[in-house]
Amino acid sequence: MKKSYLTIVAKIVVKEGHREFVKAELLKLLDSTRAEEGNICYDLHQDNENPNLFLFFERWVNRELWQAHMKNEQLAHYLKVTEGKIEEFTLNEMTEIIN
Repeated sequence: MKKSYLTIVAKIVVKEGHREFVKAELLKLLDSTRAEEGNICYDLHQDNENPNLFLFFERWVNRELWQAHMKNEQLAHYLKVTEGKIEEFTLNEMTEIIN
């Protein structure tokens, strides 16, 4: 039987003039997050039409391990240094439909 994991889709729209800074900060999150306990997938995407739009597609073993990720120091640093540079942030917690 296939296991159902927690999927996170995070949409980040960067304010004009801050794209390269925020992108560099997002890239810093990749390796350390991928090494975290419970992380299966942590992929960053940039929209082809709107380069200020980034999307994280994440997959975690469970919500508890994702919540631990949300409390880590590197993510706290990202939130601090990008404060005021983000126009929109939405996050969806999702569960894969297994058929």
